[in-house]
Amino acid sequence: MIWAALAVAGGMGAICRFLVDGWVTRASRTGQGLPPLGTVAVNVSACLLLGIAVGAVPGGGDAALVLGTGLLGGYSTFSTAAVEAARLLTAGRWGPAVMHAGLMTLATLVAASLGLTVGHALGAGVAAQ
Repeated sequence: MIWAALAVAGGMGAICRFLVDGWVTRASRTGQGLPPLGTVAVNVSACLLLGIAVGAVPGGGDAALVLGTGLLGGYSTFSTAAVEAARLLTAGRWGPAVMHAGLMTLATLVAASLGLTVGHALGAGVAAQ
């Protein structure tokens, strides 16, 4: 049963990634010198949400597994971020490549930390009730 839930959640995450990435990419087309912001937005939001989930429910369980591994695993995409940065490098666009990799790393760490903080606060609030 858990395999089916993971498969469905992963598929839903992939659809969400496609929609969010497309929306952000279209919205940010004002400057061609920008790095691929759609992938940044997806990965930052995934780190925030996973941080909240892990912080709120330490130890997890099946629901956390389906949310984290399934939905958010299907939603986030480290490999796409790496390929986008590599494409920028091979095109000789060193500035945007470094900005993309640096922004992705810094923003995802900050988002995960914020998510954990929020999750711990939510978890403590639920435990107190």
